[in-house]
Amino acid sequence: MALYCGIDLHSNNSYVAVRTKEGEDVLCRRLRNDLATILQSLEPYRGELEAIAVESTYNWYWLVDGLIAAGYDVRLVNTTKAADYSGMKYTDDRHDARWIAHLLALGILPEGYIMPPQERSLRDLVRRRSMLVEKRTSLLLSVGTTVTRSTGIKVPTDEIVDLSIADLRRLVGEELVTESIALVLPVIRVLSQQIKAIEKKILAHGKLRPEFALLKTAPGIGDVLALTVMCETGDIRRFKDVGNYASYCRSVKCERWSNLKRKGSGNRKNGNKYLSWAYSEAAHHWRRLDPRAKLWFEHKRKRSHVMVANRALANKMARACYFVLRDQVPFDPSRMFH
Repeated sequence: MALYCGIDLHSNNSYVAVRTKEGEDVLCRRLRNDLATILQSLEPYRGELEAIAVESTYNWYWLVDGLIAAGYDVRLVNTTKAADYSGMKYTDDRHDARWIAHLLALGILPEGYIMPPQERSLRDLVRRRSMLVEKRTSLLLSVGTTVTRSTGIKVPTDEIVDLSIADLRRLVGEELVTESIALVLPVIRVLSQQIKAIEKKILAHGKLRPEFALLKTAPGIGDVLALTVMCETGDIRRFKDVGNYASYCRSVKCERWSNLKRKGSGNRKNGNKYLSWAYSEAAHHWRRLDPRAKLWFEHKRKRSHVMVANRALANKMARACYFVLRDQVPFDPSRMFH
C-alpha cells in the first residue's frame, strides 16, 4: 500500500502526517525537531512511503538533508502555491500536514527547488557577503551625511574609511559629532576586512565551475556578479524556458489583464531578489561599456523612466545569461540588438 507523508515544520516541532492515497490517516503526530526522533517515527512505514513533502520554512535544511541522507524521496513544498482554500473556518498544524500529504498523493504538490548542500553553502556565503556590504554601505552613507550636515563639505565615500580622529577634529570641529563618527569608522574597517576575506574564499570555490568563466564573458558581469548569478540560479534545467527564468529574476512586468483592460498588478516580489539585484547591476555597467546598450537604454528611457529602462535592459541580460548557462556558450553581443 502506497503511503505519502506531509510534514508541517515549525521552529521547535514538526507535525508529521502519513496517509494513504485514498485519504486514510496512518500516522498523525507532533514531534520535536530532532532528526533521530522523526526518522524513528517514519521507520515502520519506510517500505511503503512513496515520498515525503516538507514545508519550506526558514529552517528546512537540517530536516530535508537528513531525510535525503536516510534514503527517502523528499520534496520541498512551495508554500505560496500550496495554500488551502481561503474560505476554511478552521485550520491547524494537523490539517496543514494532512493537506500537504494529500497534494503529494494526488501528484499536484507545488514544489520548490532543493539545491545540493555544497552549492547551497557557497550560495549562502555569497548572500552573507551581500548582507555585510549592505551594512557597510549604510554606515558609510551615515558618516557622509553627518559630515555634510555639520560642515557642508561632501567627502568621497572611498576617503571616509581613511579618516583619522585628527582629520575628523579638523574637518568637523564639534567634539560630540567627531565622537559619533569615530565610533563608526572601526566597524566599517572591520566589515571591509571581512568582506575581502569572504570574497577570497568564494572566488576560490567559484572559479572551479565552468559557468563562472562563461558568465564573465557578458559585459558588466565581474567576479561578484558572476558568483551571485551562478549560485542563485543553481541548475538552469529547473527552468522550463527563458520566460520562467526572467520571471524568477523579477525582470518582467507584473500585470493582470481581462477583456483588454488592466485589472491591476501584484506579486512583484515573487522571485529571487539577489538575481534581481545582480542583473540590475550588470545592466548598469553594461550600458557604460557597450555603446549599443547605451543607445538602446536611452531610447527606452525617453519613452518611460530611467528605472524602467534599466529593468528592461536587465531583462535582456537575464535572458541572455539563461542561454549562456543552458547551452554552455560565451555571451554573444551580436544577438542582443537588431
